[in-house]
Amino acid sequence: MKDWIYKLHTLIIGIWTVMATACLGLIAIIGAFFSKNGNFPHMIAQLWARQLLWVAGIRVTIQGLENLVPGRSYIYMANHQSNYDIPVLLGRLPAQFRWLAKAELFKIPVFGQSMRGCGYISIDRTDRKRAFASLAQAAETIRAGTSVMIFPEGTRSVDGRLKGFKKGGFVLSVDAGVPIVPIILKGTFEIMPKGRLTIRRRPVTMTICPPIETADYTRKTKDHLIERVRTAMLNQLDDRTAAEGHPSC
Repeated sequence: MKDWIYKLHTLIIGIWTVMATACLGLIAIIGAFFSKNGNFPHMIAQLWARQLLWVAGIRVTIQGLENLVPGRSYIYMANHQSNYDIPVLLGRLPAQFRWLAKAELFKIPVFGQSMRGCGYISIDRTDRKRAFASLAQAAETIRAGTSVMIFPEGTRSVDGRLKGFKKGGFVLSVDAGVPIVPIILKGTFEIMPKGRLTIRRRPVTMTICPPIETADYTRKTKDHLIERVRTAMLNQLDDRTAAEGHPSC
């Protein structure tokens, strides 16, 4: 596809995104006043994400849905390669969940207010006290039956490779005592890597690994949990890790 076609395609998607975010974001904000559990605003967010995938022509194949038990709360952890990770996860993962996300995302007009209306949890990494308070709030929410989505890398990868993991999500995991479900996204990096504005149509695969129990881990042993989750993701992202004898997820 010629460069000018990519630019036109991106412009159309950009205009659609602004319109969809404004309209559906307003509905989500209004709906949040009447939704006690945040499920309705999250459904609106799912609709927003599916609209973005549709207009961009992105098809998502899901593998491993049988690993999820309906009605059970999880901490989902996904690799982060692109801005399109968010609409892929929102639009195609058939589960209610809340985002555990960096505070900067909540400052985006309309989108940020919508995230708050859905019950998503802001983590301010610049303030240690606020960060731990947010983690405590998230742990309580999860124990009450709500699932949470986390990007353990903290930010997008610049080259598509899996970055090091932040420890906050794993502190939350052992405090909440619910299973971690690693989710591996392939193809989103090619759609819109970090630093590129044009959007390209590419197929995406979402692989849902079996849950990893956290009950036997503590804050002191969380590094072992981090390694286990990271290995599960690497085995799906890079066949060389499987060849080296690591168990697949």
